[in-house]
Order: sequence, then C-alpha cells, then structure tokens
Amino acid sequence: MPLHLFFYAYIDINVTKNEYNLYKFVLFRGNFFMKSAKQLISTAAIKEGMKYLDKDPMGNFPKLINWAEKFAVQDNHKKAIQTFREIYADPDNNWNHLIQRVFNEVNKNSQEKFIINYIVNSGLVGLPLEAKMKKKYDCNIPWAILMDPTAACNLACTGCWAAEYSKASSLSNETIDRIITEGKELGIYMYIFSGGEPLVRKNDLIKIAEKHNDCMFLSFTNATLVDEEYAKELARVGNFMLAISVEGFEEETDMRRGKGTYKKVIKAMDLLKKYGVPFGFSTCYHSKNTEAIGSYEYVDYMVEKGCLFGWYFTYMPVGKDAVMDLLATPEQRKFMYHRVREMRETKPIFLMDFWNDGEYVDGCIAGGKNYLHINSNGDVEPCAFIHYSNVNINDVSLIDALKSPLFKEYNQGQPFNKNHLRPCPLLDNPEKLRGMVQRSGAHSTQPEDEEPVEELTDKCYEVAKNWAKTADELWENSPRGKAQKEKEEKEKEEQLA
Repeated sequence: MPLHLFFYAYIDINVTKNEYNLYKFVLFRGNFFMKSAKQLISTAAIKEGMKYLDKDPMGNFPKLINWAEKFAVQDNHKKAIQTFREIYADPDNNWNHLIQRVFNEVNKNSQEKFIINYIVNSGLVGLPLEAKMKKKYDCNIPWAILMDPTAACNLACTGCWAAEYSKASSLSNETIDRIITEGKELGIYMYIFSGGEPLVRKNDLIKIAEKHNDCMFLSFTNATLVDEEYAKELARVGNFMLAISVEGFEEETDMRRGKGTYKKVIKAMDLLKKYGVPFGFSTCYHSKNTEAIGSYEYVDYMVEKGCLFGWYFTYMPVGKDAVMDLLATPEQRKFMYHRVREMRETKPIFLMDFWNDGEYVDGCIAGGKNYLHINSNGDVEPCAFIHYSNVNINDVSLIDALKSPLFKEYNQGQPFNKNHLRPCPLLDNPEKLRGMVQRSGAHSTQPEDEEPVEELTDKCYEVAKNWAKTADELWENSPRGKAQKEKEEKEKEEQLA
C-alpha cells in the first residue's frame, strides 16, 4: 500500500554509502548478527535523517527522494520513490497532505519509533525472518499478533464479539511478555491489543511497550479511559498507537455503546492530538450506520479530530444472542467497497476495509497467515471472530500453537474462495469454517455461552449466498479479478496447445 511503501523508501533515503556497504557485509554473518546489524544500521541512519527532516520536512523532501534513488535496490523501493516524487510534485494530492499531517501533527518521538519499529524491525528485518521461519516449521507465521490483556470492559456494547468471553479472565504480564519474546524470534514485531477494553490495564501496557521498545503496539479501545496523563505517557513511550472505536456520529455511537460515550471519545481524540500521539478510528459498519460512517462528512470530521488512519470492519454474528438484523446488506457492503476506494484517492487519511480489501491480501488474513488472536483466557484462535481453538498459550509455545490442527487447516485452505471479495470462512464461506473446525477437533472458547460451529455457520449460509452474487460482479470488474481471469484463460490455452 502507498503509505507503507513510503516508509520503505524513507529507510533507503537515510542509508549512507558506508552504512550500505556494511549492511551488505553483515548479510553473510549469520542470522542473529544480520538481524541485529540491520536494525542497528537502519536505526542510526533514521535518527540522523530525523534531524535533517526536523529543519524543513516538506522542503527537504525532493533532496531526500534524489538521495534515495542512489541506494534503492529492490523494485518495490524504486517504485515507491517514483510514486512519492509524483506525490510531492502535486500539492493537491491527498497523500501529500497526509505526509504533511504526519510531520506536523505527530510528535518527533512517535515519528521515529514508528519508522524504526514498524518499517525496519517489522518490515525489513521481520518479514524476511518470518518467511524463513515459515519454511523451517512448515506453518503460517503472522505479521502481527492480536491479544486480549483482559476481557473486562467498562462498556456493554450491542453485538460485541468479546461479550461472549468470561469477564474475569486476563493474560498475566509474564504471559504477554513471553508471547512477545517468542514472537520476535519468529520475526514478529507488531502487537495489537483488544478485549474487553485493553486500557482497563493501561499502566501494564505502557510497561510492556517500554520493555519491548523495538516493537510497535496498537490498541483497539473505546478511549473513555484516556485522560491527559495517559496521553502524555503514550507520547513519552512513542511506540504505542490507539485505534478508537466510534460507530459514526453521536446518535450512531451511543446507540451501540451507551449514552455519553461519543462525547468522551471526542475528548480523548482532542487530548491525543494535543500531545502528538498517532491514532485513528476503528468502526464496525452494520445495517444501521453504514451510510453514516461511509459519508464524506464523517471521514472529514475524523481527519479534523486528528485521525491518521481508519479501520473498517463489518458486523459479525458471533454468539447465540447475536443481533442478525445488524448484518450489513449486500448493497451496503458494495457501497463500502466503492466508497473506501474513492476516499483513499481523495482524503488525507489511510483507510482499510478488512473484508473488501481481501483483493489486496489474497483473501482471509487469519490463521497466522498475517495475524492470529489470543483471548484473555489464553486460547489461541485463528481470528478474533472465530472462537475455536486446539491449544492454550499457557500450555504451549507460540510456534506449537501455530502448528496446531486448526491453524494447519487454515494454512492448507487459504484462500477460501477464488473471489477475494468473499474472503471470510464464516461470513462468506461458512461451509469452509465448519469443515475446518470439525476436522481439527477444535473446541469452543466461549465457556459461558458455547456456540457449536454448526449453529454458528447455519446463521451465515443465507448471508453468504446473498453476498455472493454482488461480490462476483464486483470481482469480475476489479483489476485483480480481471488479471485472475486472464491468467486462467492463458493456462487453459497452454494446456490445450
């Protein structure tokens, strides 16, 4: 994605010739040394680059691009450099405005930590190591781990998947620390907190971010526990961002989250922006709010409040008491498909839609392909919405969890549909989830309200059928869909020849 590639280009910009030669040398010196040296060299270069940018970020941008060209080796880096040359040349470009926002609104400590931890450690160091570990262990190795420090929450939102877990459960600091330590050995430097409400344990999370200063952390949060002191702490550690749950404007947000929640969210955003803490919004679109959260007015207001990114999810019918009427209609999912792509080209904010963006990541990203979920009881699940597991992290290592039967089923079954706009094994291909759970012998991780996979998937067959027709039409007209069709036709011709 363009923003991600920008930061890769930024790394190249800040590597001097001597550092580059040293970097090539250490490639031959063993994995641990290579990893450490790469991190050390890149970190030092970035620190110097940040001093240079402090003087005049946008004014020095062309010089930095020219410098980057001298050290760009990989094709994606070269393409990124050209892309950002074009972005800089167009002051009206929305990505130009986003870059300016990052330089102007985010504190320098957080800027530096993001580039070092996210781009260098998670990207340049982590991704090659993940690929190596995947080959070594013959299983998926994720880019990020989502975990629940606690199931406790100060709100009671309608349709929350976390409501199906026991509120008394929590991961100990020692367990979280071990997960991260083991994760880094596999190349994982991105960790995301969910819940429950993670900030119920906000001081513990700050300590974890401090200890693992080489990682990037993000927390989904309702933001009602963010006060001025905590905003200062987030700015101080620098490697901890927030994705704030907001369901639209006041009416839509308070409908699911309770009266007065929206005003508390806006206050939290004001505090985070005041101290230059990077944050964005996270929103679940459903039948009652899709038009609101997909509106230009909503996204413009989120930008005004300081959001640098926005994560869109669609409502999932998890739990026996799931409100089926909240499921987005095919027309609403189609609306979001077009609207998010339009706003990516026009708004100074980085937007993602985790269902409709399946075409960019080859379908479902769960099961350790790109991420996994560890709930507050320690159950290792393929996805935050798939409450089934074979193993508990309190009993096994992270790599053993990734090699568990259900995760192997995911590894062997992905992608679950040739149409990557139908990525999900539950919402879009329920027969796939039912089969994987049954074959793996995975058990329900909802002790208080156990939901057999047969009951869960039964709710989704009609939903999947209704979406299929619309999704297939979108896929046939999408660049990826057309490319896939051309490839299949070429392969047929070669077989007949």
